[in-house]
Amino acid sequence: MAEKMLSFDSTEALLAVFGSYDENVKLLEKEFRVEIHNRDEYIKVTGEPDAVNLASKTLGALFTMVQNGEQITDQAVRYLITLAKDTDDVEQARTLSDGCVCITATGKPIRPKTLGQKKYIDAIKKNTIVLGVGPAGTGKTYLAVAMAVRAFRAQEISRIILTRPAIEAGEKLGFLPGDLQAKVDPYLRPLYDALFDMFGAEAFNRQLERGVIEVAPLAYMRGRTLDDSFIILDEAQNTTREQMKMFLTRLGANSQAVITGDVTQIDIADPRKSGLIDAVHVLKGVEDIETIFLNEKDVVRNRIVQQIIQAYSKYETERQEKEHGQIESAD
Repeated sequence: MAEKMLSFDSTEALLAVFGSYDENVKLLEKEFRVEIHNRDEYIKVTGEPDAVNLASKTLGALFTMVQNGEQITDQAVRYLITLAKDTDDVEQARTLSDGCVCITATGKPIRPKTLGQKKYIDAIKKNTIVLGVGPAGTGKTYLAVAMAVRAFRAQEISRIILTRPAIEAGEKLGFLPGDLQAKVDPYLRPLYDALFDMFGAEAFNRQLERGVIEVAPLAYMRGRTLDDSFIILDEAQNTTREQMKMFLTRLGANSQAVITGDVTQIDIADPRKSGLIDAVHVLKGVEDIETIFLNEKDVVRNRIVQQIIQAYSKYETERQEKEHGQIESAD
């Protein structure tokens, strides 16, 4: 058995780390199989040496989050535990609270919540084009919008352009009521929501009227040259190869693009012809272009979303292995 003493210079921070009814510490004790006790501003961790080390690192990362004004949620605690168990990268998680990407209209700081998200943000800062590929809930679109607003506020660009293909599972535009704008608005709603958060409804509408913000279906990009802009292509898995090439060649002077998508949710007729999948392979190794892959560990929605993604991934792997086995048996 090993024992480690940790010192906290703030009783308030200590209470925040422990959580309501000590729920955070109870979770750490259960997952690492250690015992955690506190007295005044000290914490004692007891258990097997490796477990004590990992639990202590996790507690340190939680304390750093509190110091930086971050709220300790059950999801955050579970993410740090996963990092500690799987990669021992929990020390790196201390850097997540260091940089604020953007401030929302209500004054809330937007920061990456996972190491994958931080890598994604860093890639956007360094490259002209970034492809963010990952499952739902990993913050691909929201963080890209935050980076666009950051660039606009810093006067690095003069326009924010958000676009996505108007394709969804089993639906056609013609079945929707209203004119063309009314038909495409539902497809663009996630982009509107993110901008509302960053600008506030009034400022967003004002910038929209001035043409500073443009939200449009991908078809509207054809034939244009987009200068001095931050462009986000969302739901890119539903582009064709031709549409993706068209979009990439719209980039003008002093412009930057972020392309996001989830290759497990392709709604076009032939998933093998997805423009996103094609672009990941075609653009590999091209200078100033980077692809970031996010996974279920980067999901920041309800914890059950992460479990759903894991369950589907496991099912798909088993299905493919079964089909492969049947083909070999037939041979």
